[in-house]
Amino acid sequence: MPATSTDDSSGRPPVADGPAVVRLDDEAAADDRITGAKAAALARAHRGGLPIVPGFVVTTGAVEQLAGGSPLPDDVRAAWRELSAEGRHALVVRSSSTVEDLGDSSMAGRFESVVGVRGPEAFERAVATVVASRETAATGSDTLTGREPLAVLVQPLLDARSGGVLFGIDPVSGREDRLVVAAVTGGPDRLVSGEVDGDRYELDRSGRRTDVTRGDGGVRLRKAQLRALAELARRTAQVFGGPQDVEWAFDEGNHLRLLQSRPVTAEARGRPHGPVLGPGPVAETFPEPLQPLEADLWIPPLRDALRHALLLAGTADRTAVDDSPLVSVLGGWVALDLDLLEPRPEAPRLRDRLDPRPRLRRLRVSWRVGRLRSALPALAQDVIGATDHALGGVPPLGELTDRQLVALLHRVGPALRSVHAHEVLMGMLVDPDAPRLTGVSAALRVLGRSRQAGLADAEIVAANPVVLALAAPQICRTPQLPPDVEPPDSAPPVEETDAGLLREALRLRVRWLQEVTARAAWALGERLTAAGRLGGPEEVRGLRLADLAAAVHDPAVVLRPEEEEPGEPLPARFRMSDTGRPVPVAGAAGGTGAGGGSGAGPVHHGDDPPEGAVLVVRTLDPSLAPVLPRLAGLVAETGSVLAHLAILARESGVPTVVGLAGALEEFAPGTTVRVDGDSGTVEEEGS
Repeated sequence: MPATSTDDSSGRPPVADGPAVVRLDDEAAADDRITGAKAAALARAHRGGLPIVPGFVVTTGAVEQLAGGSPLPDDVRAAWRELSAEGRHALVVRSSSTVEDLGDSSMAGRFESVVGVRGPEAFERAVATVVASRETAATGSDTLTGREPLAVLVQPLLDARSGGVLFGIDPVSGREDRLVVAAVTGGPDRLVSGEVDGDRYELDRSGRRTDVTRGDGGVRLRKAQLRALAELARRTAQVFGGPQDVEWAFDEGNHLRLLQSRPVTAEARGRPHGPVLGPGPVAETFPEPLQPLEADLWIPPLRDALRHALLLAGTADRTAVDDSPLVSVLGGWVALDLDLLEPRPEAPRLRDRLDPRPRLRRLRVSWRVGRLRSALPALAQDVIGATDHALGGVPPLGELTDRQLVALLHRVGPALRSVHAHEVLMGMLVDPDAPRLTGVSAALRVLGRSRQAGLADAEIVAANPVVLALAAPQICRTPQLPPDVEPPDSAPPVEETDAGLLREALRLRVRWLQEVTARAAWALGERLTAAGRLGGPEEVRGLRLADLAAAVHDPAVVLRPEEEEPGEPLPARFRMSDTGRPVPVAGAAGGTGAGGGSGAGPVHHGDDPPEGAVLVVRTLDPSLAPVLPRLAGLVAETGSVLAHLAILARESGVPTVVGLAGALEEFAPGTTVRVDGDSGTVEEEGS
C-alpha cells in the first residue's frame, strides 16, 4: 500500500508517497518526516557505527492511512513475521513522532509503548494503541494538536541484564565535565516510567566514578561497564553534534546497546572551575540586580573592603585573597566567594595533619580576632561618627555643579569601603543567638507610625532615613518603600557597645552612602536629559562611571547607555564555567536554624503569602519584612542567621531556616511542611 503523509508543525513540505515499512538500516530511515524523530535518531546512530537494536518502522504515511481506518498493510505484516520469527520472539512497539526527542522538548512519556508483543493479533493491537496515543497525548496539551506526523518503531525485546539512562552532561546543573547514569536491573522501562529510582552514578568524562547514590531497583555497574557508557556518551555526542540523553542496556552477553538517543534538554553550561560563589551573604545588601552605573559605584568599594577585612582578620591567606574574585556580578546579580567567607569544615588529609602551618594560622586568626574584639567597637563608633559628619556636610544636590556631582560620586567610594570593612569585621564578633535591634525592625516601626501620622513617604525618608533599610539601593527618582507594614511590638534590650547593634548601625550607613550616590547620579541624569544628551534620567543607570565623568567634562562626548536585561537569579551555590556561565553545586545537606521555634503550614512561593503559610524564598529580601507576622515559617535558600530578615523573623516568633540550598525546587507550593528554627530542618508533614 503506498503511503501519503501530511505536513508537520515545522512547516516543511510533506513527504512524497513511499513504502509503508522502512528498516532502520535503510538510508531513508534517517529522514524524520518518514520515520519520526526517535527512529530517525536510531538510523543515524546505526550509520555512525553505534550499537543499536535492529528493527523496522511503520512510516508516517502508513500511520495516516491506519488512523483513517485502513487495515494493516501486508508489507507491515511481512516485516513483523521476519523480525519476530513468526511470533517466536517478543517485540517492543513504540511511538516515533516528529515532535518527540527534540532539543527543546522530549515529550517523554506522552505517547504509548507496548512491550513484550507476541502473535499477529497482539502486534496489530499494539500498533493501533500507539497510533491512537497521538490524540490521547494531545488531550490537555498546550502544544500538541493530535495531527502531528507519527511513525511506529518496532524492535525485538532485548533480554537485558541491566539498563538505564545516560546523560552526556549533568541534566540538573548543565556542567559538561560530568556524566550522569541511572541504572536498574533489567531494561530501562521501569526506570523511565518512574516505577523505581535505580542507582545514580556520577562519572567524569573517562568513566571514573565520582559519586554514587543507591536507590530502589538499582544495579551495581562494574568499572568496565562505566567506561563503556562514558565511551557511548562520547560517540553519541560526536554523531549527533551535542550531548545526548541515551537509553541503554547491557544484554546477556554483556554487550552495550543503544535503545534511544535524544538531545539533553538541559542547557549546557561548560566545565566549572574556581571558587564556589553565591549571593547569600550579600543578598540583603543587593536584593535586586544592578545596572552598570550602580555596579561601578557600589561593587568596587565592597570588593576592596572584603579584601582588607579578610587580610586584617587573618581568616584567609594573601594568595587566596589575591586569586579570588571576591565579588562577582552576573546579569546584574551580585555574588561573593563563599570559599573565603563561609569556609566549610572538612576532614583533614594526612598531609594536613602532619603539617603544623594550618594549625598555626588558626591560632593567629584566634589571636587577631581576640585583639579585634576589644578594639573594634571603639573603631566602629569612630567610623559611624565620621560617616554621619560626612553625610551631614553634603550640600543640597541642586547647589552642586555637574563636575561637583561627579566628584561626589568618586568621594563616596572610600567612605563606603571603610564602612563595609568595619561591618564585615564586626560581623565576626556577633553572637547569632543574642537578641538585637535591627535596622529593618527600627525602620518598620518608624514607617508604620509615620504613615499613621499621615506623612507621605518622601517626607518620612527626609525626616527618618532609617526607613531606607526597607528599600533596595537603586538609582531612581525616589526609593520604593513597602506599601503595607505592621510595626513590631517592641525592641529588644541592647547596649550601645553591643557588636550586633554596631554592625546594624554600620549597615545602615552603607545604605545611606549608597543613597547619596544614587541621588547624585539621578540628578546628573536629569540634567543630561534636559540638555538632550539622554532620552530620560533613568538612562543614566546604563552608563559606566568613567563614561559619565567623561561626558560631564566634555560636552562633545556622545552617551550610549547600555541598560542590561537582568539575568536569571543566581543559584545559591555555584562555580563559574569555562563558558562564563554559573554552574550550580551542591551545598550542605541541610539548612541552618535561625530561631523562632517550630511551625507548620502550606508552602508558598512569591511576595504575598496567605495567613499561616510557610514562605520559601531564594534570598532574604528585606522588603518581605511586612509579611512576617502572617507566616507560619520562613525558609531561604541563601543567607545567614545574622541577616536582617532572619533576625526580624526570630524576633517575631517565626520559625526560620536559612541556607537550605534547593528549597524552592524541593518544596512545591501547597506542600505542608514543618519548619524547625532550632534544628534547621524542614520536613513534609507525614513524611
